[in-house]
Amino acid sequence: MTRLRVCLAVVLLMAGGAARAQTPPSAPAATTPVDLQLVLAVDASGSVNQTRFELQKRGYAAAFRNPRVLQAIRAGTRGAVAVAMSQWTGPSLHVVVVDWMKISDAASIEALAAAIDAAPRRLFGGGTSLSGAIDYAMLMLAASPYRGQRRIIDVSGDGSNNSGRPSQFARDDAVKAGVVINGLPIAWIEPDLADYYRQYVIGGPGSFVIPVDDYDNFADAILNKLVTEIAGAPARSLASAQPR
Repeated sequence: MTRLRVCLAVVLLMAGGAARAQTPPSAPAATTPVDLQLVLAVDASGSVNQTRFELQKRGYAAAFRNPRVLQAIRAGTRGAVAVAMSQWTGPSLHVVVVDWMKISDAASIEALAAAIDAAPRRLFGGGTSLSGAIDYAMLMLAASPYRGQRRIIDVSGDGSNNSGRPSQFARDDAVKAGVVINGLPIAWIEPDLADYYRQYVIGGPGSFVIPVDDYDNFADAILNKLVTEIAGAPARSLASAQPR
C-alpha cells in the first residue's frame, strides 16, 4: 500500500469514529413493545456546576425508586416502559449516559436507578441548545430497540436556547412525528424560564411544564413529572402543568 493510500485509510477511519461519536447506538432488528419510550435529556451546560449536576442526577435516581413510579408502570397495558438518559449542552454536544433499559418491576427499576447513580458527567460546557437536545433525543428514539405506544422527550435545564436552531423548530418537528415533549425548567437563573419552556419547548397532546425554583426541589418535581408521564394522566391534574 502506498503512503497516500495509508493516509487516506487513516483519514477515513478517523472520520468514521467522529461520526459514530455523534450518533446513538443502532437498534437491533427485533423490537420489544412497551407502554412508553422516555428520553431523559439532562442539562450539563456551563451554568450547571457539579453540585447542581449531582442534585439533578440524584433526583432522577430517587424518583425512580419511589413506589409511585412502579405503581404507575404496572397500571399500563403492557406493564413496562423503556427509559434512556442523555446529557446535552451545545448543538452538537450530546452523549448517551444510560442506554435504553426496560423497567417493569422492582429489580429493573433498581437497575435503572443504579445506572443513573453511576453515570459520570461527560459534558461540562458548550452553550445551551434545547433544540440540539430535542433533535438528539429524536435520534435516540429512532435507535431504540423498544417500540412504545407513546414517546416522550423529557427536557430539564436551567436556561433558554442560546445556540443552534430555534428550539421551537426542533419542537415542531418532534410533535409532527408524534412525539410529546415535556419540560422541567430550573428557574434559578432565569425567573421567566417556565414561560419560555411553555412557549418554545414543550409540545404535543397533554404536554406540560413543571417548574422548579431551585435545584433543592428537583427530586419532588421529577417524581411528579415521571408519575404523570408514565401513567399518561392529564397534565392539568398538576397545579403547575400547562397543557398544549
